[in-house]
Amino acid sequence: MVLGAAFAVGALGYELGDLLDMGPGYVPLVLGLVLALLGAICVVKAYVAPDTPGGTSPGTPSSEEDDGAAVDQPDLRPLAGLEWRPVVAIAGAIVFFALTVDGLGVIPSTFGAVLLAALARDGVSWRRTLVIAVGLTALCWAVFVLALQLRLPLFGDWLGG
Repeated sequence: MVLGAAFAVGALGYELGDLLDMGPGYVPLVLGLVLALLGAICVVKAYVAPDTPGGTSPGTPSSEEDDGAAVDQPDLRPLAGLEWRPVVAIAGAIVFFALTVDGLGVIPSTFGAVLLAALARDGVSWRRTLVIAVGLTALCWAVFVLALQLRLPLFGDWLGG
């Protein structure tokens, strides 16, 4: 909530414009407000309907309690049970794109980032991954270079572009 509100307040320092003629502060303002709203929804949900161990509502005995057996307690260690492979693969894809988009260009960086992100799951078909990488690369090119006319190099200096 605080981060969203900070972005929204920071965006007020720029010209907002209107929906048809957006200024540089319009998108950060809207995204900041959406982020703050989502944060508020999460906070309200946490206080209105807190999670309980075992999935039962408070005051309702579970079958383990009826038998006198101990109820399973949640693991309170931070990051317990976190699958690291998807976290590292997705973060690595984002970092790869950020570090190589200027040097390699939009097309190779997008293609490489999709290939790295595919490592997040086991059993992914490489044929399917290549088709998705080609499709997303073409979509990024069409949206950012053609439609939005951003001055991004298709192939960067590292590739002689």
